[in-house]
Amino acid sequence: MTWGFRTVRDGVTAFALLAVIWMIAAKLNDVSEISLAGRFRAADGDSLAIGAERMRLKGIDAPELAQACERGGARWACGEEARRMLQGLVAAGDARCAGTQRDRFQRLLVVCRAGGADLNALMVRRGMAVSYGAYGDEEAEARSRKAGLWAGSFERPRDFRDGSQDGSRSGGGRGFFGW
Repeated sequence: MTWGFRTVRDGVTAFALLAVIWMIAAKLNDVSEISLAGRFRAADGDSLAIGAERMRLKGIDAPELAQACERGGARWACGEEARRMLQGLVAAGDARCAGTQRDRFQRLLVVCRAGGADLNALMVRRGMAVSYGAYGDEEAEARSRKAGLWAGSFERPRDFRDGSQDGSRSGGGRGFFGW
């Protein structure tokens, strides 16, 4: 009888200990979502600011502000155009951005919505940003319609940031897209 009681007692103790460990782990993983709304300012085609909070649109990569692309044989300021498009999307005032993670620059990684639309997806679908870990279907759609960046040739924003631009942009260079 003593042996059976000890087994039950040890089992209950182990179960209670596991339950406590599970609750601690759940609490540590419970990162609250930060949600922001108001008058956003587009720093570039994939970054916003509101007050002191800086945000990066999660899952997309837009041309850098100083980046130029080619369309119809002419250069155009695709980085500036991407910033203007994002500013236009958040200008209506009903935009809301939310996220739980931060990047290495401490910008909040967000998905923004306005009028029921996912603005991150909209930037990619309109061809003013490329997929960066998400929104692959939207990029394929933009590419097939030759929307925005896909109407000419451009260097992937990541490659542009890495300094791979060397003045020899012929449309076929490494990291340069001319679809």
